Amino acid sequence: MTPADHTGDTSTGAKLLTAARDVIPGGVNSATRLVGAPYVLTEAAGAYVTDADGRRYLDYHAAFGAILLGHNAPVVDDAVRRAVGGIDLVGWGVTEPEIELARLVVETIPSAEQMISAMSGSEAVAQAVRLARAVTDRPLILKFQGGFHGWQDAVARNVISTPERAYGRDPLSRGILDDAIESTVIAEFNDLDSVHELYERYPERIAAVILEPIPHNVGALVPETEFLQGLRTITAEQGSLLIFDEVITGFRHALGGYQQICGIRPDLTTFGKAMGNGYPIAGLAGPRALMERFSSAGGDVLLAGTFNGNAVSSAAGIATITYLRDHPDFYERTHALGDRMRTGLGAIVSELGIPAVPAGFGGVFALYFTEGPIRGYRDLLRDNNEAYVAFHRRMTDRGFLMLPLALKRNHISAAHTEEDVDRTLEAARDVLRSVRDDGLLS
Repeated sequence: MTPADHTGDTSTGAKLLTAARDVIPGGVNSATRLVGAPYVLTEAAGAYVTDADGRRYLDYHAAFGAILLGHNAPVVDDAVRRAVGGIDLVGWGVTEPEIELARLVVETIPSAEQMISAMSGSEAVAQAVRLARAVTDRPLILKFQGGFHGWQDAVARNVISTPERAYGRDPLSRGILDDAIESTVIAEFNDLDSVHELYERYPERIAAVILEPIPHNVGALVPETEFLQGLRTITAEQGSLLIFDEVITGFRHALGGYQQICGIRPDLTTFGKAMGNGYPIAGLAGPRALMERFSSAGGDVLLAGTFNGNAVSSAAGIATITYLRDHPDFYERTHALGDRMRTGLGAIVSELGIPAVPAGFGGVFALYFTEGPIRGYRDLLRDNNEAYVAFHRRMTDRGFLMLPLALKRNHISAAHTEEDVDRTLEAARDVLRSVRDDGLLS
């Protein structure tokens, strides 16, 4: 029985999925939620989620990384309940929660002097791209093959591309205008020569370079220090803005984001996901001289959004960031668990003679089914998709929930323990042995 065919399946989950498909296109509200076997989830607490038929899963998916403190973390949920009992949505003026959230962000993000709120990372990136074009009066955005910056047209191309389409014209969707596709140019991560070539090809036309400082959309390509420093130098010399998309890395790897770790100060930073531990919130931050272009008092870049800065989302963001600020041991602990997972996976694939490379940073881990070293997307074109799909499916059958697409990453939260990691590694050893023995690695 395929995921699309539930004929004869009388489980509660199958019935609910059939009902979902009747009223929601494909049965889900985001395309990648339908990759692999579909699940109907009904409960979430700590490091676990439970499906409609009572099966419990240790969760490393973490809502694509939005869960940082564990599902339904009391410190966040309690703050949201208090917010619900106070002011709701007024749509006029400003409220104390959004002021407090912006203050916290400015205090914690090294490059931030002002911040605007949004409801998703895609919205924050859209604002960053528009601002960059306004500031520079240039049309083009440079992004990197494999990087994901949301669903909006300006950056919705060349994400997980096939070998035939990588680095060429590879929009994520039909319906994107040719002008939008052509307004984004593609370079190779960790390759400054490819960036120089694009600046030579499009002199004084590139408004901004945007990147995930660690491209977690394709697992975890760790940036070389010279690469990030080179981008900072090139963009400054060429009159472009440098945008760090820290929607995944922000607050997850360090309180001040990856920029705190690498010491590079971008012109603009987007963040979201873990910022609110599962509640919808995102933001864009940067220096006052740039951000005040959004000001209604003399600014020339549109800022609008009914739900921007709403009390519930702001409360979640305040509670999450405050917890992280007051518990610096969180990062030491989750980084140690990530190291434990990656080291364990490395020992297993070596022991079993499997051509695979564990990767990651901090509390994020990935497993590439290819030989190393892995520097950029070109190296990932060798990845064995069939082997990963089998690994994912069999781990799910054993009660471990991971992202279903090859090249994706997985996330460790405050709710995970050493025992969770060790149990995961024990299951992974058995599953990887079965993948090898079934001849899926050739």
